[in-house]
Amino acid sequence: MMVLEPLCVDLDGTLIHTDMLHESSLRLLGQRPLSVLKIPFWLASGRAVLKRELTSRLTFDPAALPYNEELVAWLRQQRSEGRRLVLCTASDQSVADSIAVHLDLFDEVLASDGVVNLAGRHKAEALVARYGEKGFDYAGNSVADLPVWEHARRAIVVNASDSLQKEAEACAEVEQVFEAQPKGLGVWRKALRVHQWLKNLLLFVPLFAAHRAGNFDMLLTLGLAFIAFSLCASSVYIANDLLDLESDRKHPRKCKRPFAAGSLPIWQGVVVAPILLLVSLGLASQVGGAFLSWLVGYFLLTCLYSFKLKQLVLVDCLMLAVLYTLRIVAGAAAVEMSLSFWLLAFSGFLFLSLAFVKRFAELQVQLLHGKHQAAGRGYFTDDAPLVQMLGIAVGYTAVLVLALYLNSADVVRLYLAPEWIWGCVPVLLFWVSWVWLQAHRGQMHDDPLVFAVKDKASLIAGAAFALFMALGAVGWVP
Repeated sequence: MMVLEPLCVDLDGTLIHTDMLHESSLRLLGQRPLSVLKIPFWLASGRAVLKRELTSRLTFDPAALPYNEELVAWLRQQRSEGRRLVLCTASDQSVADSIAVHLDLFDEVLASDGVVNLAGRHKAEALVARYGEKGFDYAGNSVADLPVWEHARRAIVVNASDSLQKEAEACAEVEQVFEAQPKGLGVWRKALRVHQWLKNLLLFVPLFAAHRAGNFDMLLTLGLAFIAFSLCASSVYIANDLLDLESDRKHPRKCKRPFAAGSLPIWQGVVVAPILLLVSLGLASQVGGAFLSWLVGYFLLTCLYSFKLKQLVLVDCLMLAVLYTLRIVAGAAAVEMSLSFWLLAFSGFLFLSLAFVKRFAELQVQLLHGKHQAAGRGYFTDDAPLVQMLGIAVGYTAVLVLALYLNSADVVRLYLAPEWIWGCVPVLLFWVSWVWLQAHRGQMHDDPLVFAVKDKASLIAGAAFALFMALGAVGWVP
């Protein structure tokens, strides 16, 4: 029987679509923020020491990692053919052992031990000492693996660029190539959540509510404010995704987000997020008024939400409603306009209802997948009926506020034919009911905004609402 050379497999970027050192650093930031200050001192003692210190303070779920499923399937086939598999990684031994136990795939595990960082030259020396020159095959993905391929019999190239693949071919015979995940503007568009920028159109609400949409200077100012707010929001989305990696991976749909799925490396998110924030603040400083202060307030509140408040039952929904309403307040500040009590009250109740819709939809998904608790949230799936009841109640309260507003002096002052505005009440009543009906049927998207812009009934309701507002404003009489 022919004896096959052992197949040694790298972990970071090869077996999994992520880097455990980056993952551990982010997890430390989320769980023990002050301990992050110790990282430079640990790093000064060596990368192996840094990895050991990080892993000794943290726990992780190996089942939640984004594995290279194509490679894993191939490795299982190789093992079934009698090949000895070795997990050989620069990650700490405890991390490698946990992953090996979860996969139940490897015969042996070699990893960093807190003294030697098993990467590059050190990994090559360890494998040659154990299996001899050209006595093993090696699967890797980066430039750091070139010294290992130089001493390997064959190379298995995973998630590598064309240039790296050519360098690997110069070092050893390439047995197998596993293509890299697609990257590009499409992936970054998802990471930036460009579709979520639609929420920032709320900045224009005060201008339209005051019937001053024809003011070009104000529109230009709000356009700049819109860009600033959108870039700020994207920086927060990236930061939130980085801190929510494990919980997102346990979610049926959020697991496909670029950073959770490993489509984008974590380090790029860490670099891009602060750049977006700085550009956003620079643009906001040009808007004038108190807009910059409100933008900073929005950023701080979203950070507070990401770090802690999203884990608190009910408080998370209240905070989401505040963040929606804050966009309207910031828009008014950008053009130095005052806000009416009616607009703030209506917005607050409507957005709170949508926040409850979002949470209810998430609980429905978790329930369908047999989960008892929403990952990263303080809710149990049994809370879904109560969340539904609260959301419907505050949604109808928003309709009531709109109806009461129609009896105010502001309506008579702003609208030439106020009677048309009454048509908005049944339209809004229908839409709130429709949204909750769809959520109850399990047909609601994680984000109600995405649902609204794709749902025909919602679009028709929005058009009818705008039509009644326009007829009241121009004073059309049939």
